[in-house]
Amino acid sequence: MTGFRREEFVLRWNNHSLNLGKRTLIMGVLNVTPDSFSDGGLFFKKDRAIEQGLAMAREGADIIDIGGESTRPYAETLSHDEELARVIPVIEALSKEINLIISIDTTKAPVAGRALSAGACMINDISALRFDPEMASVAAEAGVPIILMHMQGTPGNMQDNPTYNRLIPEIFDFLKDAIDRATRAGIRKDLIVVDPGLGFGKKFHHNLEIINGLHRFSSLGRPVLLGISRKAFIGHILDKTPPERDTGTMASVSAAIMNGAHIVRVHNIKMTLETVKIIDAIRTADEKG
Repeated sequence: MTGFRREEFVLRWNNHSLNLGKRTLIMGVLNVTPDSFSDGGLFFKKDRAIEQGLAMAREGADIIDIGGESTRPYAETLSHDEELARVIPVIEALSKEINLIISIDTTKAPVAGRALSAGACMINDISALRFDPEMASVAAEAGVPIILMHMQGTPGNMQDNPTYNRLIPEIFDFLKDAIDRATRAGIRKDLIVVDPGLGFGKKFHHNLEIINGLHRFSSLGRPVLLGISRKAFIGHILDKTPPERDTGTMASVSAAIMNGAHIVRVHNIKMTLETVKIIDAIRTADEKG
C-alpha cells in the first residue's frame, strides 16, 4: 500500500493561513451539547468546554471545531438563541487563550456570523449551504474558509433508509454542485473544503466504501476533510461504545490519510497526533529518495 499522492493546498485569508497536504491536519471536536453521541455531554458546561479546548490545543490540534447543536441521528433542531448561548462564551474565551484556527460547526447563518465576530475564523456547515439561504453570504462577506459536507436528508431523518445507486459518483456530484453554488454566491473557491460526510445518511458499508474510495474526490480540486472519530461503523465492526472506539478510529484515520484526507476531525488529539506522524512518514517515504 503506497498511498494516494494527495495535492497540496494553501488557504490564506485575513491574517490566517493553513497548509494542507504536506502533513495531515487535526481538527479537534468540541461539542458544547448535552446529548453528543461521542462524549455523552461531558463538555456541555462552559468551564469544562473551555478546559477541553485548551487541552486539545496543548495536545497538538491544528483546528478546534466548536458546535452547540447535536447532529447525531434523529437529533432535534435547536433554536438560534440556545445555540448562541452555548457556543459564543466558549469561542470568546478560547480565542483569547490560544493561537489556533477556531471553526464554528453550525448550519445557521446568525450563529455563524456571531461566532465569527466572537473569534471563530472558519465555518463548518454540514448542510453545504442548504439549510439557511443566508449562510453563503455570511461566509462570502467574512472571507473565511467553509467546509461543505455531503448529507442525504437531515439529522432528523438521514438514517431512516439511506440508499444510493452509485455511492461515490452521487456524493461527488453533490459536492461539485455545492462548490458551484458557493462560488456563485461569492465564496472564494480557494477557501472551500469538502467533506463526504461519514455517518450522515450512510449505511454501514457506505462508510467503508467512502474511505476506500476517498482518492476519487481529489478531482474536485479542493482539500478533503473526513469526520471519522468514534463513528457507528467502527462500533459495528468492533462491538464497542463510542468512548471505546479510539483504536478503531486510529485505524480508520490511517486508511483515510493514505487515501488522500487532508484534515481528520477527531476527539482524541494525542492519539491522533501520534498516528498522523507515523502515517505521514510512511506516506511520504518514497518522496525522499
